[in-house]
Amino acid sequence: MAKSVLSERQTLHPSELERRELPAEAGQSVRALAQEITVTLGASPAITTTLSDATLLRHIEDRYTELPEVVHQVMRAPATAAGVTVIGQLPLCDTELGTTPVDWRQAAEWAGDPDRASSSFALDVTMLLLARCAGEPFGWQGQQGGRLVNNIVPTPGHEQEQSGASSTTLLSPHTEDAFHPQRANLLMLGCLRNPDRVGTTVSSVRRVELDAAQRERLRRRELPILPDVSYGDDFDTEPAPAVATLGDDEGGLTLRFDPAYTPLDSADGEFLAAYDRLATELERVCITAALTPGELLLVDNDVVVHGRVPFTPRYDGTDRWLKRVNIRLPQRRRAAAEATENGYGQRVVAPFRTIRGNRS
Repeated sequence: MAKSVLSERQTLHPSELERRELPAEAGQSVRALAQEITVTLGASPAITTTLSDATLLRHIEDRYTELPEVVHQVMRAPATAAGVTVIGQLPLCDTELGTTPVDWRQAAEWAGDPDRASSSFALDVTMLLLARCAGEPFGWQGQQGGRLVNNIVPTPGHEQEQSGASSTTLLSPHTEDAFHPQRANLLMLGCLRNPDRVGTTVSSVRRVELDAAQRERLRRRELPILPDVSYGDDFDTEPAPAVATLGDDEGGLTLRFDPAYTPLDSADGEFLAAYDRLATELERVCITAALTPGELLLVDNDVVVHGRVPFTPRYDGTDRWLKRVNIRLPQRRRAAAEATENGYGQRVVAPFRTIRGNRS
């Protein structure tokens, strides 16, 4: 269920998210195929550590087409100006999850432990199958050990930082991996557990109101965007190219926005005024989706910024737990100027791109 709010202030705003329903039989088919692949391969650390194992990927690539056509239909890119779709609902029982891990490392370790009751690996395979229906799943060598499916859980000691491991602070609206020219076109968030109905905030640049001068200024390559803390902090030796905040494609405005990692104190007054106007507009059109277990949130990362409202973690094994997958859409093209950026040395883990290349 989704409701419209202005950021964390819970002020109602008249808008609705696109919602697509996965029929129960189709959802069962996804889970059953994932379980079949899991049993066939076995949950060994060699396979589960990054999920880039060649045998696993061949199973995903060869068999995702077996899923019912309705699964492929509901996993298509968001179709409205809001740029976000809630997809309901995979069959999921809380007892199959085990306890919520305290960080992504523990989640990855548990996924490869056959003695644990958790079915996290089967759920990783489920997420890969669904993401492959949408496009090409990929990961980052410098984030969560290169894993293709990330685990988003509150982590002790990280409560106040601007990353997916935070909790008690507002996670500011941002484009996922805005610093990188090969950032995802789509972002998929799968909810495993969310007992406190913690909301994910989403705002579309195609619903904001900016005047011509503001748009023109934000289209200029003005300031860099730095990698977030999940990639480390040793980027002093890397070039920091200025990037454009706004862009355009055949569908309208596109966005590259992460104020928490943008050196705004280096900008002049005119740029700051336009940037502040954009930030205010993104807050005005903000929608909050409080996902329930089994629901997916599909975000158009070229159009939408997302964040999260604050919450108080329990650290007792029952906390919020999401799975995250970055997805590339091969048919989309970004501005040619982005091809000159080095992405601060961060490299993608893109095995499905290689598979496609080998078969073309």
